[in-house]
Amino acid sequence: MQHSELEGSARTHTIGDRIVGKANPHAPIQITVEVKPEKDTLAQLVSEVVHLQSRDRKVLSRDDYASNYGASASDLQKVERFAVNHGLAVVPDMAARITGSSRRARRTVELRGSVGAVSRAFGVRLYKLEGRNGPFRGYTGTLKIPTALNGVIRNVLGLDNQVQAVPHTRMFPQMGGFSSPGLRAFSPDQVAKLYGFPTGVTGRGQVVALIELGGGYWRSDLRKYFKRLGLPMPRISNVPISGGQNAPTGNPNDANDDEVNLDIQVLGAVAPDAKIVVYFAPPTNRGFLRAVHAAIHDNVNKPSVISISWGQAEASWRAADMVSFDTAFQAAAAMGITVCCAAGDGGSNDDVSPGYTANVDFPGSSWFVTSCGGTRMESNDGKVVSKEVVWNDGRRGGGTGGGFSEFFALPPYQSSLSLPPSANPGAKQGRGVPDISGNADPRTGYKVRVDGADITVGGTSAVAPLMAGLVALMNEGLQRQVGFLNNMLYTQVASKAGALRPITVGNNDTTTLVGGYEAGAGWNACTGLGAPANGSLIMDAIR
Repeated sequence: MQHSELEGSARTHTIGDRIVGKANPHAPIQITVEVKPEKDTLAQLVSEVVHLQSRDRKVLSRDDYASNYGASASDLQKVERFAVNHGLAVVPDMAARITGSSRRARRTVELRGSVGAVSRAFGVRLYKLEGRNGPFRGYTGTLKIPTALNGVIRNVLGLDNQVQAVPHTRMFPQMGGFSSPGLRAFSPDQVAKLYGFPTGVTGRGQVVALIELGGGYWRSDLRKYFKRLGLPMPRISNVPISGGQNAPTGNPNDANDDEVNLDIQVLGAVAPDAKIVVYFAPPTNRGFLRAVHAAIHDNVNKPSVISISWGQAEASWRAADMVSFDTAFQAAAAMGITVCCAAGDGGSNDDVSPGYTANVDFPGSSWFVTSCGGTRMESNDGKVVSKEVVWNDGRRGGGTGGGFSEFFALPPYQSSLSLPPSANPGAKQGRGVPDISGNADPRTGYKVRVDGADITVGGTSAVAPLMAGLVALMNEGLQRQVGFLNNMLYTQVASKAGALRPITVGNNDTTTLVGGYEAGAGWNACTGLGAPANGSLIMDAIR
């Protein structure tokens, strides 16, 4: 049988990762095989989405998407036969049973077998490795597939189980809860008021998905927190993916717990009547993608907005994985689902070590998500923003991500911008990150409650659920799903006087090794188009 390399499957490891032995060939392993769509016409539909206002778009239902753009039964069967012939078992997708999504819509086949059988099936050797995030299983080189399946199989996830995405939170060192010296923090509803978010709407009738790749929350913390804000306890449900679950550590210094609680509390304070569905999954490429698929194709909860505060520099991703996520986000755009992603907290190099090149964070660099950067926002009276600049506390304190993608080309909605050159050799101008920004500096961060403690958390992680909450309010107010937001941000919203606040002071060079980007009028690679000056005007601009 002839074999071909699976395009984009090459895995390189970061400096410091080291092989410590061969993976146990008898150990069980579960993987996900992604197949091509039956019709490769989604790009044509999405191109219309990118150029049209939300009220003029054709929006697919989840069933329409599955029928017209899902995988074919014959391709799924081809993968099943290949698996059985190599000693692998086809297993049910338990998350699909909870969410009512079809395998055809997800375009995936779930397989289980031994490490040895999987290694032989895909022509690769699996190793035990040690890395900065602990031990993991991995491989080097590329995966092999039968030439007959070339073009049918788009990606294989789960052979390696290294940490693929991390939470984008930064915590203010505290000694006295919300009263620590040097702290000028806000509750999330205060930030929403300072940004002029629409009033008279509460997110009623909306469902917002949170993707969480670790950690958890205590309902007792949430009840106390929202009672203190004078807001109702949000309706929250959990969807477990690939063994992920709501698992709080009990440690308020745990970044994963901080992330989960920050997301829920920001979103619940901004859109208190929206239903929140939390998709818990492991932080691997397989777990992450399965959680995204579960949210997008959830026929039970049917979220209209998805918030993602986890990611990592593009340089740490396989090309095939970025394509898989980007294709999933295209599906979301076609179905009128808005996706908001954090832009990262590691400045212009996105925490890549040793830090000599500029990097942007993925999935925030996908064309089809709204990338959310960070500012330092101040108010003297709690009613009016007195100052707003780029968030940059240096390498140890963090700063907003931003720059240009080395993987994704410049999207149409950014093609008319006057762009600075990339800080990398060649000055390539790919997809610019971020699109919009909001308060993220932990010194002016968000008052939250985590594992029984009152703490203040910042990071672009806070901005993604903040913007997701704004979209939920707009969906209710406009009585339709806003859906893909970016083309409207760069046209109607950017030209609406008073809707956005340009951020003209600061930069995102946190290392001095790369050279960051400077803030300035118009779009910049620190804060995008700026921060909301008046969320009600943003809604009016896309009415």
